Amino acid sequence: MGKTKGFMEVERETPRPRSVEDRVRDWDELYQKFPVEKLQDQASRCMDCGIPFCHNGCTLHNLIPAWNDWAYRGRWEEAVNTLHRTNNFPEFTGRVCPALCEAACVVGINRDPVTIREIERTVAEEGFARGLIKPLPPREQTGKRVAVIGSGPAGMAAAQQLTRAGHAVTLFEKNERAGGLLRFGIPDFKLEKSVIDRRLQQMVAEGLTIRTGVNVGVDLPVEQLRADFDAIVLTGGAEHPRDLPVPGRELIGVHFAMDYLAQQNRRTFGTAIPATEAIFAVGKRVVVIGGGDTGADCVGTAIRQCATSVTQIELLPRPPKERAPETPWPMWPNVLRTSTSHLEGCERRWSILTRAFEGDGQRVKGIHCVKLHWAEQEDGGRPRMKEIPGSEFFVEADLVLLAMGFVHPVKSGLLENLGVALDPRGNVQVNARFMTSQPGIFAAGDMATGQSLVLKAIDGGRKAAEAVDGWLRGEESVLTWNACGRP
Repeated sequence: MGKTKGFMEVERETPRPRSVEDRVRDWDELYQKFPVEKLQDQASRCMDCGIPFCHNGCTLHNLIPAWNDWAYRGRWEEAVNTLHRTNNFPEFTGRVCPALCEAACVVGINRDPVTIREIERTVAEEGFARGLIKPLPPREQTGKRVAVIGSGPAGMAAAQQLTRAGHAVTLFEKNERAGGLLRFGIPDFKLEKSVIDRRLQQMVAEGLTIRTGVNVGVDLPVEQLRADFDAIVLTGGAEHPRDLPVPGRELIGVHFAMDYLAQQNRRTFGTAIPATEAIFAVGKRVVVIGGGDTGADCVGTAIRQCATSVTQIELLPRPPKERAPETPWPMWPNVLRTSTSHLEGCERRWSILTRAFEGDGQRVKGIHCVKLHWAEQEDGGRPRMKEIPGSEFFVEADLVLLAMGFVHPVKSGLLENLGVALDPRGNVQVNARFMTSQPGIFAAGDMATGQSLVLKAIDGGRKAAEAVDGWLRGEESVLTWNACGRP
């Protein structure tokens, strides 16, 4: 604990976003640079409390008080090493994680919590800038070959850990570039893709082979895959989106959010989109259905594409502004969250049910909606929604984006051909050691858990890598208690 009364003397401060007028004209990162000296002051607010509840809040169980202290003291090498003991990609989570740790911060009981996420991001950036983050190739090779299928956060984490453990790892990606959801699902204003490329360069230097444009199970038969590799790790994500099967769903102009976001990300890094396939918001009245992070990303993207108006509607009721009694500290609170995209110009509406899409010819022109009342149950069960009589209304829309989440992995192709068992929700079923019903085939990330967070995917990828390494060796994994993944 570098500064005993830091949490009493220093108020919480975070980087300021660029002005709305400035940032909506480009796809660059949102936030202005935050002086390192100010960041160190923020790190001094950490209490190094006897029981660090932030560890419990963080799925990766990051050693937060330790690297907060190193950052405060300016001992960047120790901070970088401590951070990487539990997280392969702090530069990702330091940008896109919802900061579960901050909700569990002890300082946050009666003051603003420590700016943990920004400290994490800064430690990573200082590590790269100072040359402290370098390739860590294995000292020896095991002679074992591992295929990791899917290059999102779970696949990248598993691939890096297994490469550092000495295995010959090939990371397969069906798209033209590696990164999965990080590259194609998150806009550049939240995560510039040079950040991903920088880490991939390190991974290749460590010995990883990356093969893009290969749809395993379609372009590459699973029989050949099983013959060429000693173990397989499935990290393809939960890519089957939740649909909205109401009248008019087939109208032109109603699209899944991820199709829209991925297309703009491709456009941002220079890929030409054929006019016949383009999903573009310029001059259109845009309605985003779904109130989560993906919906907010659609809002920010549509605004940058010069939409005439943007409305976001959500089935669930509006969350409270303050932490509700049902989610006391240190639980993740159910509170109203307003993103930078919402502040750029968006109408938000809650407790809205979509009944039907209406079109003018073949194109969508609006949405028939009804307001809902969520009734509490006497037995304490989940509230039930009821339509409010006479509350029907119509929203004009030229572009509708469905951002209601994902239900399970895509089953056709790879999963069907491998013959792995699925759980009742349609995810790949795994045991406590991340192995599927097929020996030598493992799964992690959203493909095994269903849609979740980037940090949970990283955690799953790391744990799966440890299980794979132990299985290949027939003994305890060299990755156990060695988070850097280097024997």
